[in-house]
Amino acid sequence: MIKPNKLFFGTAGIPLSTPNRNIPNGVKHVRKLGLDGMELEFVRSVNVSEEKAPLIKEIASKNKIILTCHGQYYINLNSLEKEKVTASVGRILNAAKIANLCGGYSMTFHAAYYMKLEAEKVYAKVKKEMKGIVKTLKNEGNKIWIRPETTGKGSQWGTFQEIVKLSEEVEQVLPCIDFSHVHARSAGPEENKNRYNNYDEFCEILSYVEKHLGRDALNNMHCHVSGINYGPKGERNHLILKESDMNYKELMKAFKDFKLKGIVISESPNIEVDARLMQRDFSRL
Repeated sequence: MIKPNKLFFGTAGIPLSTPNRNIPNGVKHVRKLGLDGMELEFVRSVNVSEEKAPLIKEIASKNKIILTCHGQYYINLNSLEKEKVTASVGRILNAAKIANLCGGYSMTFHAAYYMKLEAEKVYAKVKKEMKGIVKTLKNEGNKIWIRPETTGKGSQWGTFQEIVKLSEEVEQVLPCIDFSHVHARSAGPEENKNRYNNYDEFCEILSYVEKHLGRDALNNMHCHVSGINYGPKGERNHLILKESDMNYKELMKAFKDFKLKGIVISESPNIEVDARLMQRDFSRL
């Protein structure tokens, strides 16, 4: 397992320019591109077997590539149907198991929907399920970081405040902050419209993390960044950075000024192009 000792940049999945696109070749190609990380995209299924995971771990280690993973979209720890909650827990645990076998150090996922319930009740439910997940991981000797991701729609549980609070209260949990989602989510109430898209507002988020979780959290960040299209209800779809209003240059400045360590994953449609763009602009600061 390779852990970041500075701020690294990587792709959400296999780079598009990878010859003969598969995960092993993708890991090798990330290094050829001059990037340092790749997120295993388990968003529809965990598409790596236990037998093949050690090969991916070996290739990542040889090429000094940091691996993370994104769990399945079909997760709702606040479902009103018990069997769906059980299935969601199983999906999180399976993704965490395979990611760990691949040498991944961090796993993220969208944790829940509000289901028109009070936010406090949803938080309590998510916390209960997350404590059980972490207990299972500890029993299995799996030390991977579990990171609920900030979500881009008001119907989805996962403001950065909620996820930071969960990280305070549950071991082995830290945030995955998707800065594009945080920005898109602010498109709802008129008084907050278009927030979290300038240097001061990015610093507000990072200061909040540091205040509640300490410097250690800023030394161990897992972030997502992309261009984003949004409407009154929040996120619609991801965009190329230069074709969006996402103020990524000021975000890179905030990262630099806070001396962040960890990994930034590009989720733009042109994943490696925007990953290299952010890496270049960050390195020039």
